[in-house]
Amino acid sequence: MLLQLSFPAIPDRLRLVRPMVRASAQLCGFTVEDSLDVVLAIDEACANIIEHAYHWRGDAEIVLTIFKIEGGIQFQLRDFAPPVSSRSVQPRNLDDIMPGGLGTHFIRSIMDDTRFMRAPDGEGNILELTKRAMVPS
Repeated sequence: MLLQLSFPAIPDRLRLVRPMVRASAQLCGFTVEDSLDVVLAIDEACANIIEHAYHWRGDAEIVLTIFKIEGGIQFQLRDFAPPVSSRSVQPRNLDDIMPGGLGTHFIRSIMDDTRFMRAPDGEGNILELTKRAMVPS
């Protein structure tokens, strides 16, 4: 484990999270550009938790755990909201011209693996995001 951080589900707090995510990705061997992509994915995932799981309740908590894994990095984002079905967390059709709603698309296009699961104690949800470093040829 590289880092575990608990923070209130307030958009302003993401300013503190982003540099830690970037530094962790770079520590795991990602380029600056790839690290910024990872930051975007984690930022979008946190924003989705704040908006959709907690409905902007600032008294709620998000726990971010970052792991260095062989060949990459893994993030776990835990909320304590009611359990959500992974089928309900889908990107919108990109042909629909409208503001917002692209976070899930960005997350899935940036990360190599995404896994949505219930917390082991039954309280909340865990989003696990994995990014593998590009192997130079």
